[in-house]
Amino acid sequence: MRGLFWLLVIVAAAVAIAIFGRSVEGYALLVYPPFRVEVSLLFFGVLALAVFAALYVLSRLVFQTLAIPGHVRAFRARRRNARAQSALIAALQAYFEGRYARVEKEAGRAIELGANAGVAALLAARAAHHLRDFARRDGWLERAALTGDSMQVARLVTRAELALDERDFAAARGALRDLQDLGPKHIATLRMMLRAERGAGNWEEVLRLATLLAKRDAISPALAEDYKMQAYIELLARDAGERAAFEARWKQIPAHEQAHPRLAAAAARHAGAVGAAMLAREIIEKGLAAEWSAPLVTLYGELPPLEAGTRATEARLRIERAEKWLRSRAEDPQLLATLGRLCMQAELWGKAQSYLEASLSFEQTRAAHLELARLAEGHGRPADAQRHLRRAAELP
Repeated sequence: MRGLFWLLVIVAAAVAIAIFGRSVEGYALLVYPPFRVEVSLLFFGVLALAVFAALYVLSRLVFQTLAIPGHVRAFRARRRNARAQSALIAALQAYFEGRYARVEKEAGRAIELGANAGVAALLAARAAHHLRDFARRDGWLERAALTGDSMQVARLVTRAELALDERDFAAARGALRDLQDLGPKHIATLRMMLRAERGAGNWEEVLRLATLLAKRDAISPALAEDYKMQAYIELLARDAGERAAFEARWKQIPAHEQAHPRLAAAAARHAGAVGAAMLAREIIEKGLAAEWSAPLVTLYGELPPLEAGTRATEARLRIERAEKWLRSRAEDPQLLATLGRLCMQAELWGKAQSYLEASLSFEQTRAAHLELARLAEGHGRPADAQRHLRRAAELP
């Protein structure tokens, strides 16, 4: 259709020129002494158009000829860029395939061909890290640092991530601190900071970051709670050498978190160790009121007395509380064993044996058999003591 259109245009132009030529009787006179040329006006016009067309075509040919070196250079640059991008893509594919030696080879080739040197260097650094060649990894990271400021964030994130994988928490914290100076902290950066601070034992910062990430829904509530419980337990252990410091630390913990069984058990042990037996008992009782826990029940029978000479009295107070729990948990073996242990502390030998035997009727445990063996030996029944000892040895 396009060819037919142009054919019609040319025919129409030829017809128009012929008609115009027949109606125009003028002429053009060209004088160049001693020559004198007279031609029709139509012929002169056609000749002028032909000369203009020839000059245009000739100029185009000259310009195209002069531009050939530039076209060749552009073609070579495009070809080199295509090869560089191909090498970078090959490095990425090899990385995801786990072919780390090939990653370094293709990344180095991409850098030589002029691809994104920063990205290629970081990719090679990760590959060298997986190959456990840390010297070469650091060399690639230094090479990425020389590519400009635009790659600094990516380089520092990579450095921190690789340091965390190597459990080099000091290096990870250093990289993350440098990263903070470059701009706002992203979720991924905060997660890495949490891991680094946890590995370094900076538990106050672990608490802050776990709370912050939980509020942003960046980590699961269960994981955030696990991090916070670990931080609280470590902080309590750090202050457990002095009673005042321990009690001050315990008061700083929110009440709803104090009742967590894992935290309550650790806090009760530390409280008992620093002589705060009453606080230890309160911690366990509040924890059990919030959530029933077998380890807490067992620990309730193992707490030391308030002071020397008050073991039996303190045990009776705990017995009263435990027997209230027993009304709704009559078949709980841990609670029955705890009552047996408390009765032994209060020198209520008959009740102790009854509770321990009731515990064994629901669940066979080494602890209950050992308590019965101790009770039997103390009352001159060596055969019963040996029987319980053998049974305790048979249990896992």
